[in-house]
Amino acid sequence: QVQLVESGGGLVQAGGSLRLSCAASGRAFSSYAIGWFRQAPGKEREFVAAISWSGSVTAHADSVKGRFTISRDNAKNTVTLQMNSLKPEDTAVYYCAAKSYGVDLRRGKYDYWGQGTQVTVSS
Repeated sequence: QVQLVESGGGLVQAGGSLRLSCAASGRAFSSYAIGWFRQAPGKEREFVAAISWSGSVTAHADSVKGRFTISRDNAKNTVTLQMNSLKPEDTAVYYCAAKSYGVDLRRGKYDYWGQGTQVTVSS
């Protein structure tokens, strides 16, 4: 089992940057693929980015490509989401999640979830 804790959210102006972290505890973190998802008020939780257990495979939603970058450090049990050129539409609660095997864009495939961190982008 894996426990996940997100941090790094906050309030930022449009065009600014934030760096989200997902810290994991528990067994065999390095064997899990990690995904970031976000949920805005009144909307469904949507895929943002994901990374394979080794870090060799990544995926990013079209809406964040070129602005967000996912990476991981298995020695530190941490996955990072670097968010640049933030827009008001990026405002949401951001969640990290873990699953066995490979990268997947479908939230239903993830077994473990953190509590989320709020990101607010002002215009």
